[in-house]
Amino acid sequence: MANRERGNETAVTQFIFLGFGNIPQLQILLFLLFLMIYIVTMIGNILIVVLVVTDQQLHTPMYFFLGNLSFLETGYTSTTLPRLLANLLTGDRTISVHGCIAQFYFASFFAATECYLLAVMSYDRYLAICKPLHYAAFMNSRFCPQLAVGSWISGCLAIIIITFLMLQLNFCGPNEMDHFFCESTQIINLSCSDTYLMEFVITILVILFTLPPFTITVGSYVCIISTVLTIPSTTGRQKTFSTCSSHLLMVTIFYGTLMMVYLLPKTNTLRDLNKVFSIFYTILTPMANPFIYSLRNEKVKEALRKMVNKCAGFARIPN
Repeated sequence: MANRERGNETAVTQFIFLGFGNIPQLQILLFLLFLMIYIVTMIGNILIVVLVVTDQQLHTPMYFFLGNLSFLETGYTSTTLPRLLANLLTGDRTISVHGCIAQFYFASFFAATECYLLAVMSYDRYLAICKPLHYAAFMNSRFCPQLAVGSWISGCLAIIIITFLMLQLNFCGPNEMDHFFCESTQIINLSCSDTYLMEFVITILVILFTLPPFTITVGSYVCIISTVLTIPSTTGRQKTFSTCSSHLLMVTIFYGTLMMVYLLPKTNTLRDLNKVFSIFYTILTPMANPFIYSLRNEKVKEALRKMVNKCAGFARIPN
């Protein structure tokens, strides 16, 4: 039963994802599409983590942060996509209230952590390109882990506060969530409690945890591009500019869609587009990041070739 009696109210114990149920004729096609995205995302990100851990050439600050990002993306994608795939395949779109809050916590934790990791990565590239003489002094073996751990802790602390407040909410019905995963606005809209404090806290935390790292990230890439434009070599300038611009594009898509969902007014038009915006920052950027940040890199390609050759060598060894 989705509901149980509590006094004169009906307490909701399950939510129902509406997701993409309004287009039943595309359920199988959407399932295959999201399944392909999930497989590509997991393979790409796990591959980067394995290469960064096993290849000595990739034991540098830049690849250390890329490994952290790829590890994060595997968790981020696994928080939302398996549930969506199960919903599309079985037609069962229910989730318990506590399961929904748990999904919200992990999805939001990974999103908040990614904001800070992207800022750290952009700062790392800023030092390497704009302040090369100071790079080794700043990005040492002690400071890099501190930056990574700080990013993970910051994401955790922000979402713990919101999750604690969310656990105090009561849900009396309706229980239909017009989304494909448990997003804070959707959960709040279904609550019959006073949510003013929670909405205020969420707004403040979203501003604190997205605008500063976004400013650092964009500012770093602007400085990088300005420095790159002064490079006398046309080939070197074009190659570096191409890499930085693709990084900046992915950052803009991630932050832009995230801010549209959480900071813009909740008009009917934008509410209908929330699912589309959410697909970008929860599904598409985790799939694209390994290719944009890592697999186009020559050192990563070389490490991948070495791993493939080593695996092929083991396969040729007779029993």
